[in-house]
Amino acid sequence: MTSPADPSRAPADTDDRTQLNDRTRPYDHARPYARTRLDGRTVLVTGGGSGIGRACARTFAAAGALVHVVDVDAEAAKSVAEEVGGHPHAVDLADAEAVGRLPRAVDILVNNAGLQHVAPLQDFPAERFEHLQRVMVTAPFLLLRQCLPHMYGRGWGRVVNISSVHGLRASAYKAAYVAAKHGLEGLSKVAALEGAPHGVTSNCVNPGYVRTPLLEGQIAAQAGAHGVAPDDVVNDVLLDRSAIKRLIEPAEVAEVAAWLCGPHTGYLSGASLPVDGGWTAG
Repeated sequence: MTSPADPSRAPADTDDRTQLNDRTRPYDHARPYARTRLDGRTVLVTGGGSGIGRACARTFAAAGALVHVVDVDAEAAKSVAEEVGGHPHAVDLADAEAVGRLPRAVDILVNNAGLQHVAPLQDFPAERFEHLQRVMVTAPFLLLRQCLPHMYGRGWGRVVNISSVHGLRASAYKAAYVAAKHGLEGLSKVAALEGAPHGVTSNCVNPGYVRTPLLEGQIAAQAGAHGVAPDDVVNDVLLDRSAIKRLIEPAEVAEVAAWLCGPHTGYLSGASLPVDGGWTAG
């Protein structure tokens, strides 16, 4: 009798070639997965008009949640909200008064909005540095302050902060972005400590380079500045530190964000979860 461990009985799709293909092939949106159910929950997603934010809006809505889509681009917010059956909010997160008018009866807060400016420290415009901090640190703080009372009152809440590998590591010429992501990491941990007695968790998701409009703009700019093809920027620069040699798809980040809000992650709080293809493993 052949034992179950007999290599001759192994399925054909477990050979080394198939495993290699699985590690490198693009993310397949049609693959089966177990979706978290969030029926009856209300979610607020910042930067929800494109990229990771749009993917989060779609994923949370598909899981049964009502989604508030916040974006500085009014048309983008409206388009995504119409697609997912949610509510659009055209808001500049650098405007504290405008942030204060956003909904507070929120069960799940996804702090996702971000922007980038690349320059050496000695040439970095102070106003751009301050602007990035307002959007990426101060706005999440204000939203936490507004939304936590509702979560505490219900005895349940989830805060998902879309951070970055740059919340765990640094790269040259990205002082404002790296500082903001490190600030968001600290804010998330404080929220985890304070929220625990009230049934509220707070975690960071730390993707590497994600295929978003923000990144596509950076790729085009670097390609033009150095006179190289965009694919060379991706393969030789962006993916240099990544073990998995492809960009991350926004939906992959969104699935992790939704999973953090499910019924089996109530003890997971104060964590930073790299979704970076092995970048931070090296």
